[in-house]
Amino acid sequence: MRALRLMIPAAVLMAGLFVGSNFSFAKPEYQKANKGTTCKTCHVTAGKKDLNDVGKCFGKNKHVLEGCQAKKS
Repeated sequence: MRALRLMIPAAVLMAGLFVGSNFSFAKPEYQKANKGTTCKTCHVTAGKKDLNDVGKCFGKNKHVLEGCQAKKS
């Protein structure tokens, strides 16, 4: 009975961590190298693989943001 009382909260905690975790396709070192940027600087939606124009330019420009500016609308 005591083991069950410990297992249920542990299972709920693990499920919460799993559900609440953010899956990332970008590499954290890109964000560290380009301080002040967020995922949405290069991605259409945070957590998705789809790139916007800045992200496509970043990939073609050897992973350097210089020269890759968002189009102002």
